[in-house]
Amino acid sequence: MKKKYRFLKLFFVFLFLGIIGCATIPKGFLKPNETSLERRQLQMRQYDTTNEEQILAAVAGVLQDLGFTLDSSETKLGFVAASKRADATNRGQMAGAFFLDMLAALGGSSGNSMARVDKEQVVKASIITKPSLDGNKIVVRVTFQRIVWNMSNQISKVESINEPEIYQKFYDSLSKAIFLEAQKI
Repeated sequence: MKKKYRFLKLFFVFLFLGIIGCATIPKGFLKPNETSLERRQLQMRQYDTTNEEQILAAVAGVLQDLGFTLDSSETKLGFVAASKRADATNRGQMAGAFFLDMLAALGGSSGNSMARVDKEQVVKASIITKPSLDGNKIVVRVTFQRIVWNMSNQISKVESINEPEIYQKFYDSLSKAIFLEAQKI
């Protein structure tokens, strides 16, 4: 009896492996999409220095100036993570939810659209630094993400922030801070 079950188990294992082995990888599976190059250019800058610690110190100062709290950093790895809390309420979203609740009340049902309105968010920044390929510069890459909670304290959004103005403001401030660090000002 045990041999029969063992045979059946082996049969099904080989059957499943055969089915899985027949699957093909879709064309372009590993090809980056068209926006990834734009996003990378938005997120990365090179600086004419080899002093990575100086860059990391400037990064930490800029993040704090922008209202972020440093969550973790690892100088040897060239990594800094920071976050800040911010209000996420949107008047248009609140007005729309109020209007839907009023329509529901007029229709005789109880609507609770206000519970889905965004209330609070945490913006996270992650920065990686590394020497350039030629070793004469330091490459800095920053990414911003946000997590949004609604009025019911449920996560309603988790998304990357891709507005060029935010990255431009960060890198403008970083360039000034690196200059000031280099001049010991």
